[in-house]
Amino acid sequence: MTIATAERTKQNIADATHELLLEADSVPDPRHQACLDEVVLLNAPVARSIASRYRSKGVDADDLEQVAYLGLVKAANGYRLEASTAFLSYAVPTIRGELKRYFRDCAWTIRPPRRVQEMQGSIAAAEPELIQRLGHVPSDEETAEALGTDPAEVAEATSVRGCFSTLSLDAPGTSDGGTSLMDTVADAENGYDLVENVRTLTPAVANLGERDKRILQLRFCNGFTQEEIGHELGVSQMQVSRLLRGILETLRTELAVQRGPSGS
Repeated sequence: MTIATAERTKQNIADATHELLLEADSVPDPRHQACLDEVVLLNAPVARSIASRYRSKGVDADDLEQVAYLGLVKAANGYRLEASTAFLSYAVPTIRGELKRYFRDCAWTIRPPRRVQEMQGSIAAAEPELIQRLGHVPSDEETAEALGTDPAEVAEATSVRGCFSTLSLDAPGTSDGGTSLMDTVADAENGYDLVENVRTLTPAVANLGERDKRILQLRFCNGFTQEEIGHELGVSQMQVSRLLRGILETLRTELAVQRGPSGS
């Protein structure tokens, strides 16, 4: 995938996400929830990419991804259309905040005082809302003002974020010391997410008809809107919406059967 193609794909996903959030805001359940489900599916690679940045901190990768998905679901349900920020500008700090809360509660290697842990949790909970309102990552002073506390307490809490593992992501990643371990962590759109998606979904997708496979390709690979898919297939946007809902429900059922009762 070229850089230009990757950028177009990102923009298509962003446009499709915005369209779904607009629709979700104007319709009741079950369509409202179906739109939010599609937002989560479209942006799942972002959650996985963020989770991957925490893999060197001694926590199982599957657990990290589950926590990141939870953050993405919260972002989809909590995003306000009237805000001036794009969805990902709200979702990314929300996902990070969920991961930080998980580390605060479950993954300390060196445990700081409880008041510091609680402050870090308060910061993680407040940060997504502050970013959406301010349009930038808040400073310690802005966070402290929002929480009604002293900036020094915020600074102290943020300074202990490396206490989850004895190996820092800032440690040298090569013998010459020119790069850190963080530099070696892959960003989004590096192909690994696609490989994992194909491996997981191939058995379920194989049972779909050709038209349903084509709809999935246009929607989730090419980033087409429902209206564009309708033009491509010669059907209405409403028909595409119903077809997508049925396809996604079929895939969920197939994946549940593959995993078995234990979810493995």
